[in-house]
Amino acid sequence: MNQVTLEKINATNQKYLNQFKEKGFPEKMEKQLENMDWSYLDLIGKKPSEKGEFSPIEVMELSEIEDKRSQLKENGMKAIKEGKVAAILLAGGQGTRLGFNKAKGMFNIGETKELYIFEQLISNLMDVTKEVKALIPLYIMTSEKNNDDTQEFFKAHNYFGYDKEYVKFFVQDMAPAVDYDGNILIESEDSLAMSPNGNGGWFSSLVKAGLDEDLKKRGVEWLNVFGVDNVLQRIADPVFIGATLESGCQSASKVVRKANPEEKVGALCLENGKPSILEYIDLTKEMAEARNEKGTLLYGFGVTLNYLFKVDKLREIVSDKLEAHVVNKKVPYLKENGELVKPTEPNAYKFELLITDMIYMMDNCLGFEVVRDKEFAPVKNAKGVDSVDTARALLKKNGVEI
Repeated sequence: MNQVTLEKINATNQKYLNQFKEKGFPEKMEKQLENMDWSYLDLIGKKPSEKGEFSPIEVMELSEIEDKRSQLKENGMKAIKEGKVAAILLAGGQGTRLGFNKAKGMFNIGETKELYIFEQLISNLMDVTKEVKALIPLYIMTSEKNNDDTQEFFKAHNYFGYDKEYVKFFVQDMAPAVDYDGNILIESEDSLAMSPNGNGGWFSSLVKAGLDEDLKKRGVEWLNVFGVDNVLQRIADPVFIGATLESGCQSASKVVRKANPEEKVGALCLENGKPSILEYIDLTKEMAEARNEKGTLLYGFGVTLNYLFKVDKLREIVSDKLEAHVVNKKVPYLKENGELVKPTEPNAYKFELLITDMIYMMDNCLGFEVVRDKEFAPVKNAKGVDSVDTARALLKKNGVEI
């Protein structure tokens, strides 16, 4: 490694730095350094790009969807049967906030029986494949930390009844974690402190893994991207697909009516006339409470992390660099004496690309309303709002045996 690279390693950890200079880097760390995107470090202290001018966006509401349901569903099923649709499961995260140290999808959401989050999501997808009588390719994005466990878990459970020939895994790109002086932290004697680079890096990671060629071979034109959190979501929903095709839009987002103006979900809207998602922390009180003549909140449709993207447009923008968000996190690191420190307060920066920012790179986006109690049961927390308990209650309400 050249001197510039060496100097970017945690300068407070001189013992390891000298050891690496003398003996070379461990194989794992060598690979991390070779794949490192150093431009992340340039973001430290840099002001985020200023937001544009926001305005409400038209959404296809439930009443309109119901009026057209049969035709929309027929068109969506046709696209699935023709092999034009694939699904992308974003499963790179751990279940840390649930007190679970493995991939979140491996968490047992059941009460009287085992029902894993992965299992429930596959069941939701199979609802469609059974009805359409056609299989849908499923690409699962893991992370460096949970890839082996996730793949072994699927094998051990026979892919929960899904045809394994239609399931492929790929690993999310990683970004360095750095202390507040901009030094890369060391996680162990053979590894830097690295973390997944956020859910916005999914398509570039898929391309890097060579799976874009698989999409081309299969003739896939649309990707339904969804997060691992929501156990009630409909995946490759024919009505959603049909509505997107009818709209002529390049992307679409399933949305729910916000429970209240202050609910902590991103709101689908327009920014400088382009589709955008306004995070709840950026929503002013005035905007959050603003209503139209019907009494509906102007920014009252929250995204559920269930999107549809046209593949051609994704290929067009894949080389356009998303701006990473710099976030404060608690990052374990090795001290010079070999002690592993597990901070109780944020001590470092992580860098995250967000899928919400990809919506702004689209020319248009269809907002598609879904019934909240039937399609929105996120498992974010161990207790309280959007928790294991609330998700279990909604699963039971929808007739799922848990």
